[in-house]
Amino acid sequence: MQPKTAAVLSSKIVHKSKIKFCPACGSPTKLAIPDGDEKMRAVCSSCGRVHYENPKMVVGCLVEHDNKVLLCRRKIEPAYGLWTLPAGYLEVGESTAEGASRETLEEACADVEIVSPFAQLDIPLIGQSYIIFRARLKTPNFSPGPESLECALFALDDIPFDSLAFSSIIVTLRMYTEDVRSGSIKFHYCTINKRLGASPSDLRSFDIDNHIAV
Repeated sequence: MQPKTAAVLSSKIVHKSKIKFCPACGSPTKLAIPDGDEKMRAVCSSCGRVHYENPKMVVGCLVEHDNKVLLCRRKIEPAYGLWTLPAGYLEVGESTAEGASRETLEEACADVEIVSPFAQLDIPLIGQSYIIFRARLKTPNFSPGPESLECALFALDDIPFDSLAFSSIIVTLRMYTEDVRSGSIKFHYCTINKRLGASPSDLRSFDIDNHIAV
């Protein structure tokens, strides 16, 4: 039996696949619901392979030192020139903690010790899930890596919230600041959802849903 085509069941389309050509044979793909599935997938029009798109995992560190946090100013797009926590995509073969440490070494030339997980932030609209760890510097040394213009330690009152790169970083640092001031640092989970009509470049038009702090 052939997969049901997008034309027949267009009302069930939730995500439009970006896979236009089959990675296996190079033939064009079509949107279809494979047998036994409920979602539209990119299905090769020639060999029939089904290609799945899964969310990407982003890992990073919230580095604490002398009651300050380490931030990097981005040297690359997107968000060139804005501040962020050292973070990036998890590589195959890494644990999330290993990936977070590697990204911190790459972006801030900082060798860190993972202290504890701090937050998991899901962003369904862009298919990303962030895991941020609290970490401490093994030595008080850091410097900009190839993807950073500069790195600096910020006291909580000096965090440049108006110049942060991503909604995930804004949310993480807000939660961390509130925890430190309350005297109790927790583990946080939430989803970040863009508000209706917000432009992709508007980092502050979002809602925090399903927030759990333990």
